[in-house]
Amino acid sequence: MKRQAIERLLPSIFQRGLAPQTPLFAILEIMEALHAPAEAMLENVETCFNPYLADERFVPMLAAWVDLDRLAPLSAAGRPNGAAPISTGFERLRELIASATLLSKWRGTAYGLKLFLQTATGDAGFELRENATADGSVRPFHLCVLAPERLRRHRGLIERIVDQEKPAYATSEVCFVADGDA
Repeated sequence: MKRQAIERLLPSIFQRGLAPQTPLFAILEIMEALHAPAEAMLENVETCFNPYLADERFVPMLAAWVDLDRLAPLSAAGRPNGAAPISTGFERLRELIASATLLSKWRGTAYGLKLFLQTATGDAGFELRENATADGSVRPFHLCVLAPERLRRHRGLIERIVDQEKPAYATSEVCFVADGDA
């Protein structure tokens, strides 16, 4: 809010006595300066809510708003300085936030699980085997997720996703296979 706009809000007696180098003039200048940061933020408020444009410090809060805080502790208190909340990094978390509606729609389905894994890791090399274990033996109500070996460092994230996105009645396992064998 500019000093002139604040002046117009004052009673007329104050407006008449307003002149440069007076305490009231200085107070209005300070008020203008104090409003500047908030006004600058409000001019671009849409960037706070767009996962691709939001400041990195705000991305975990956006993730919590769309129920992605179940994947990892998103609070900065539980992470080393500057570390991303998920092992695949902030860019993958931004993609998950942007896809949250679609991922929710398909939750509990094979398609939804595969889409979630691909979005979270940026890798399309996942294979799902239903009613079978990693060695190929039959096991009713079981889901075997074959993940590329190159994603082993993200094992914790992949297992959390599988546990939360698989159908509730099914058991599951995650196996890593040599790249190209999935």
